[in-house]
Amino acid sequence: MDSQRFAIKGRVIGADDPQLQEALAHVYETPERPRCLCVPGGVEMYVARHRQFVVKRMPDSGSTHHPGCPSYEPEVQQSGLGELVGEAVLESEPGRVELRVDFPWMRVIGRGVPRGEPQEVAEIGVPRRQMTLRALMHFLFERAGFNRWSPAMAGKRNQGVLRKYLLEAAEEIMVKGVPLAERLYVPEPFSESAKAEAAQRRREKLAVLRPKDGQTPLAIVIGEFKASEATSQGRRIWIRHMPDAPLLIASRSWERIERVFAPLFEARDADTGHPVRVILAALIRARREYTYEIDAASLMLTNEQWIPIEGVHELPLIDTLIAQHRRFVKPLRYDARSAAAFPNALLLDAGPAPVPLHVVSAFMDTKERLSKERAIAEIGAQGAWVWRTEEQMPPFRRDIALALPS
Repeated sequence: MDSQRFAIKGRVIGADDPQLQEALAHVYETPERPRCLCVPGGVEMYVARHRQFVVKRMPDSGSTHHPGCPSYEPEVQQSGLGELVGEAVLESEPGRVELRVDFPWMRVIGRGVPRGEPQEVAEIGVPRRQMTLRALMHFLFERAGFNRWSPAMAGKRNQGVLRKYLLEAAEEIMVKGVPLAERLYVPEPFSESAKAEAAQRRREKLAVLRPKDGQTPLAIVIGEFKASEATSQGRRIWIRHMPDAPLLIASRSWERIERVFAPLFEARDADTGHPVRVILAALIRARREYTYEIDAASLMLTNEQWIPIEGVHELPLIDTLIAQHRRFVKPLRYDARSAAAFPNALLLDAGPAPVPLHVVSAFMDTKERLSKERAIAEIGAQGAWVWRTEEQMPPFRRDIALALPS
């Protein structure tokens, strides 16, 4: 299924029809909703407006679409998102998502952390799940569509595309009452001829970090990690497409990040034959004018096409699916303790139901291996595709094989 068709006011219009924009304009801000015709009876959608009108899926409706439909979304239990929906991820109406996170948008200058508890407690709040910076990064990449792949995407992903869709996804997200788009910076593609103009736009965007009323605002930078450099005051962290604006961090803090995320840094040197990217999400503040300091950070591994992965053991599967022109989605971990229980990929072009693909790495620890084996056993021998990495990757079964274009 390469193109969607919509039922709009009694007409059937394709997603690539030149008349689609006019038809969407007639139903925008009206009670009438388009229906995606990927399944009998159709699935209700809604109309959003960015630079042009866009048809989007209704909340909690993604799994009701056909797996081959661009609007299909797996059941949330197939990824770490399932643990967060309803508590940390609240989508009460189309086009508006509220995220509850475990980090602040503001630091109070000079105020220490309060110690002890008050003498008298008036009430006790019920603990609610909150998203970490990593989970927010996963949510943005999934919302922007970078955890899914179709053959039409080949050769079309780059820094400009990444920036465009991450920022568009952020426009619909609220965090602590603040639109995420106001606090998210994704570097523009670097161009020597336009670097001065791009730098000025970055300074204008990050002007939100100026202290106000004794408080220091925070913002998020998401970009591809390039290198770290030791200085007499700490470390400079370089992000690709930001060659003139390093992020600063204390040496001890960066050393801890290197320990925690050691497998990701090592992946860049792994003998896989598959290029990888290390994506940094940094919560930053202004140390002084135009000097940006990392307050907190998380990292994520992706393949060359910016598809998030858990480790290098997934690269051969993901890159084989791409090479064979398959359509698939990559379930993300979010804040789950382990990703082992989730499929390593879901094949979307194999019929009326997605096909889970599982990778059992020879380097898994015992607990993760048991979790993975349980997930495979629940599918059953008939539905499971399993690759144990100490063995050769098995071919896809005939019923899930896709004839390659001639």
